Amino acid sequence: MIPNTPIEDLPGKIIHDEVVAARAPWHHVVRKGETLRIVDLEGNQAVDFLIYALADDAERYSAQDTMAAQGNVYLTTGTQLLSNEGRPMMTIAGTSVARHDTIGGACSCESNTLRYGHHTKAQHACVDNFLLANADYGRTKRDMVSNINWFMNVPVEADGSLGIVDGISAPGLHVDLVADMDVVVIVSNCPQINNPCNGFNPTSVRMIVAAPA
Repeated sequence: MIPNTPIEDLPGKIIHDEVVAARAPWHHVVRKGETLRIVDLEGNQAVDFLIYALADDAERYSAQDTMAAQGNVYLTTGTQLLSNEGRPMMTIAGTSVARHDTIGGACSCESNTLRYGHHTKAQHACVDNFLLANADYGRTKRDMVSNINWFMNVPVEADGSLGIVDGISAPGLHVDLVADMDVVVIVSNCPQINNPCNGFNPTSVRMIVAAPA
């Protein structure tokens, strides 16, 4: 059962509302001032996420600039998602999850094989989804950059190593992003089944865009 998601608190008028199936890619143009709400419908679903400037395809999300500017590897309310030009692309206006990841990267057929065994090589991966969605804009592998993982729990251990552990999300929790410029959002609703980032069971998410009143 997919729970209802309250949307009364979203500012302005709903102009797009779509459920993205488990394992699927998604893309959408979000204009300056519009709010994108991403809803984890069933809980523990990682949502891999890239941003490109609509006006200049060479400008895109930069994990390095974002982390350096805020002095923190985790994303939360108030975080500005910066581009490789150092400009704000989107800002986290609010989130009902304590923190989100921007260091864990995206799963690929190659990384699946390395981490989980050769039998996983044929499994669909986030890199495949990114390539499929980006192809609609003429982008290729060379345009891939480090991504955000909404709702994903990636603790940094005392020795500096990263873990991928059980999520801290739950059904109906969400994150709201306000666009600081016109952007193209690229999403992979993560298909990973070999680690706990999706609770070993990928599920659907809801993407809602609201325009200012």
